[in-house]
Amino acid sequence: MPTFKAGKLSIHYDIEGEGFPVLLLAPGGMRSAAALWERAPFDPRKVLADSFQVISMDQRNAGASRGPVSGADGWHTYAHDQLALLDHLGVQRCHVLGMCIGGPFCLGLMAAAPERIAAGVLLQPIGLDGNRDEFFDLFDGWAAGLRESHPQVADADWAAFRERMFGGEFVFHPDRDTVASLEQPMLVLRGDDAYHPASVSEALADVAPRAELLHSWKEGPDCDAAVQRIRGFLTEFLP
Repeated sequence: MPTFKAGKLSIHYDIEGEGFPVLLLAPGGMRSAAALWERAPFDPRKVLADSFQVISMDQRNAGASRGPVSGADGWHTYAHDQLALLDHLGVQRCHVLGMCIGGPFCLGLMAAAPERIAAGVLLQPIGLDGNRDEFFDLFDGWAAGLRESHPQVADADWAAFRERMFGGEFVFHPDRDTVASLEQPMLVLRGDDAYHPASVSEALADVAPRAELLHSWKEGPDCDAAVQRIRGFLTEFLP
């Protein structure tokens, strides 16, 4: 994979196909990396590259990407990285497609740079429904693997970072009112487990003013139909 570098930040990414760009924001929580698409019900790099320019990336300190850590980090840090990569690639406007933590990543970009995001597809987005401890545990496990290489980061900084990521409500980021103000069309594929509660997907589809919800999409004919709907959706909302 090629690498985009900016100071101490190093982001690994890949580009497949040609056409209108689609930025992929992978599942995996804090370990969000492009290789994890291989474990999804379908790999968007494979099913979209014949019609779109598909950009996949490893988030900082996940996969092969690396970056500094501070107590001021949070969702805005990742949005900055993602927009910096788009700038590096000369992409002024794109679709976004995210799974798991990629859902809030997509929403964050829609809010931070609405003029640059045409439409979004969110596959089983994470969110809060009696499961905050599970997300804190996931963060702590990821952080444990980084502490040795980031000895300057104090315990209080790790705690502040964790709170910014998973201390919120709804989809963790952005807040409900911000999501209600987003004008981009969205396609939400419903989650069905502790990390991706169905209640969160349903609430998101209710709150976002231009959202469509798919209930069944992971297996057999439902998966095939979902892929076709995603392709049609992204084509329908080409600028």
